[in-house]
Amino acid sequence: MGSSNAAVWLIAGLAALMPVASWAACAVDTVDIRGPGGQQRFTVEVADDGAERAQGLMFRESMPMSSGMLFVYEEPRRASFWMKNTLIPLDMIFADASGVVTRVHANAVPGDLTPVVGGENVQFTLEINGGLAARMGIVEGAELRHPAIAQETAAWPCE
Repeated sequence: MGSSNAAVWLIAGLAALMPVASWAACAVDTVDIRGPGGQQRFTVEVADDGAERAQGLMFRESMPMSSGMLFVYEEPRRASFWMKNTLIPLDMIFADASGVVTRVHANAVPGDLTPVVGGENVQFTLEINGGLAARMGIVEGAELRHPAIAQETAAWPCE
């Protein structure tokens, strides 16, 4: 591991140890996740219309470790992704309308045209760097927090 990679992991590790009380409640550009692995925060781009969802993370050569893309659908649906023109491995975290994680697909292969199916009743999909979900303990049953999740039914509402 090079020194720049070590620095990135050190910073990411320190951020994961920050007390949650010091975090801002909810912001459009962040997704918080809590579950058996603890709590994490990702800076995200939101893809909430057809064009943004179709483009996704295609053609990107890298993505910072604490970043991702949150796909938001108008209503729950059957979600399916492929990795056409995607250059980096991704973990796909699928969640229902309340923000509860229903499936985690690890290390989607760049360029693979095989559909990655998230299942039925998916309203949110968070894409992060491949392998991070396992390293951070993000599993089915974890909860997402973001302003796009209807607060009256959110498993983890914004404050």
